[in-house]
Amino acid sequence: MDLRPITQDYSVAGQITVEDLPAIKAAGFKSVVCHRPDGEAADQPSFASIKAAAADLGLEARQIPIGPMGVTAEAVSGMVDALEELPLPMLGYCRSGARSTAAFQQAARLRG
Repeated sequence: MDLRPITQDYSVAGQITVEDLPAIKAAGFKSVVCHRPDGEAADQPSFASIKAAAADLGLEARQIPIGPMGVTAEAVSGMVDALEELPLPMLGYCRSGARSTAAFQQAARLRG
């Protein structure tokens, strides 16, 4: 798992697994946001499995799927809400981390 800091309170990673969550918690993260739609790849864990395992560890989790249309206004709005509602620091993840980075950057511009 490659954690890449974007700011002090937000980092990104490629696809995580349930087995990665204890290390994510140990790294100090308090919430995770999935920017990947379920079923995008056959080997991808479902968001429900990530969310359940995260909850067992005391981590909050939210899904803001970003599909082939790219980062939509709806996704940016969802990311603004996540940044305002979920505890920090936060880890965003998708296949490579690119969508998680773009969603954060656009949400940060809206938040000022």
